[in-house]
Amino acid sequence: MIGLFLITHTTYGESLIQCACHVLNKRPVQIAQLGVSLQDDPLDLLPLARDMLRLVDSGDGVLILTDLYGATPSNIATKLLEPGRIEGLAGVNLPMLLRALTYRDKGMETLITRAVAGGRDGVLNIVDH
Repeated sequence: MIGLFLITHTTYGESLIQCACHVLNKRPVQIAQLGVSLQDDPLDLLPLARDMLRLVDSGDGVLILTDLYGATPSNIATKLLEPGRIEGLAGVNLPMLLRALTYRDKGMETLITRAVAGGRDGVLNIVDH
């Protein structure tokens, strides 16, 4: 199973995980989050991020989800990537996370495709539906 690791600003990642737990009515396995606060030095967080990454990696790889491309959490994630094994997506939202949780047994390529589609398709005008 592919592990999931959220690196986000402050408590956003933990909030997303808690919302996913509510929707799924259970805490998913192999998932962790690292919240980056304003006073954190990214260089100090990198070793912790590497340790947390190892906690969720059972050998099948890890998908890192960050909230905002180009921001500090995304920059930390970039330093952890290993193409094909440790991949990263920016723009995480609850639909993306739920989709990622659903497809992490289907291989990294399928997981990435489905997670991106979940995040994108989860944004819609309620009135139109």
